[in-house]
Amino acid sequence: MSNVYYPDYLQLDKILGAQALESEKHGKPAHDEMLFIIIHQAYELWFKQLLHEVGSVIAIFEHPRVDDNGGDLNIAVHRLNRVNTILDVLVKQLGVLDTMTPLDFLDFRDMLRPASGFQSLQFKVLEARLGLRMEDRHGKQYYTSQLRPEHKADIEALESKRTLRELVNAWLERMPFLQEAHWPEGAAFFEKLSKVYTGSLVAGEEGNARLWEEIFIQGSATRHFSPRAARSALFIMLYRDEPIFQQPYRFLDALVILDSNLARWRARHIDMVHRMIGLRMGTGGSSGSGYLKGALDSHYVFKEIADLSSFLFERRKLPPLPDRVHQALGFRA
Repeated sequence: MSNVYYPDYLQLDKILGAQALESEKHGKPAHDEMLFIIIHQAYELWFKQLLHEVGSVIAIFEHPRVDDNGGDLNIAVHRLNRVNTILDVLVKQLGVLDTMTPLDFLDFRDMLRPASGFQSLQFKVLEARLGLRMEDRHGKQYYTSQLRPEHKADIEALESKRTLRELVNAWLERMPFLQEAHWPEGAAFFEKLSKVYTGSLVAGEEGNARLWEEIFIQGSATRHFSPRAARSALFIMLYRDEPIFQQPYRFLDALVILDSNLARWRARHIDMVHRMIGLRMGTGGSSGSGYLKGALDSHYVFKEIADLSSFLFERRKLPPLPDRVHQALGFRA
C-alpha cells in the first residue's frame, strides 16, 4: 500500500487554486475579494457536511422502526448535535466577513452580477431535506428563478421525497404508549393532562385551551404535525425524565435548536447584508435584506415542536403514570 501524502489526501492543489478573483480578471485587483471568496467556499464545504449529517439522520428515520433503546436514536442525536455545532461556527464565521468594510466590498461587488448567495444549491437542498416545502417558502415564485435549469430540476425533484420533518411526524405517530392497543386508558390519561393544563392557565390565556383542541385533538390543514404526533411529542416532553424518553427528548430538543441556529444565522446574515449594501438590491436581483427578513420569519421547519412548550406545566402537577406503564418506560435487562 502506498503512503498517503497530506497535500494529496486533501487535494490542496485544487482547493488552494480555486480562488479566481474577478477583480484581477478586470485588471482592477481588489484586496478583500480573496476573503470574500474563501468565506463563501468555506460555507459551501460546511453545507456539504451538514447535508452529509442530515442525510444520515434521514436514512435512520426512513426505516419502519427506529430503535429508541439502541443505537439508532443515539446516533441521530449525536449527529444533530454536530449539525448544531457547525451552524454555530457558520454564525461566528460572519464575524470574519465583517472585517470587510462596505467600501472594500464596492471595489468588486458589481463585477459579480448576477452571481448571488441566493444561488447556493446546497443550502436550498438542506432546507428542502429538513422539511421546507416549496409552498411554505418566502418568495416562492422567485426561489428557483436564479438557478440553472438542471439545479432548478434538482430542487423540484426533492418535492417528491420525504423530508426529515415528515419522517419525524411518522416516528412520533408510531409511539405506542398512548395507543389504545398498548394502553387502553391512554386517551383518558391524556384528557387528565388536558385538565391539569387548563387549570394552570391564567387570565388572558383562555385561547390556549382552544389551541389544545386544535393541536392535539382536531388537527388542522395548516399544521405539519398530526394530532397523534403532537400528543406523543408532548408526552415525551412532559415525562422526559423517564429513561426511555431521555433520548427522544434530546432528539426533539436538537431539532428545535437546529431551527434556532438557522434563524440566528439568517438574522446575523441580515445584519451583515444591511451593513454592506444598506437598502440596495442583492447582486442576484432580490430585495436584499428585505427578502432575507421575510425568509427569517417564515422558514422555520420545526416551529410546531417549539410551540409545544406552551402546553407544559410544573413537574409537581404531573399525574403519576400507572405502574405498568411506568415499568414499560424503564430499561429492563
